[in-house]
Amino acid sequence: MRKTDRKTDNAIRKVLTDACELARGHHEGFEWLTHFVNYDDLPGSLSVVCVYDTRANLARADREGMRALVREKLAAIDIRLSDSRRQVGFDSEEACQEENRGKWKERFS
Repeated sequence: MRKTDRKTDNAIRKVLTDACELARGHHEGFEWLTHFVNYDDLPGSLSVVCVYDTRANLARADREGMRALVREKLAAIDIRLSDSRRQVGFDSEEACQEENRGKWKERFS
């Protein structure tokens, strides 16, 4: 990873950590989020996954509110998502446990 990529990754992690903390207080069942990116194609390759505790809470989730929060935080560091409906996804701990025995690395690959 290039030095500039490392700086960008740190900035992304910081703003997404802020988004995560805010979401925990305002979105029932929200647990955590993660991101994936190819720095040769940023922001087009940036993908964020928001994880809820159960399928039921995920079904009731304010997905547009979460997408707006992620867009807002990324915009603060001049990263604009071209298609947040595609780039901000959702999943649940419950689904991963049942379908992948709780192995997130396997689930994300």
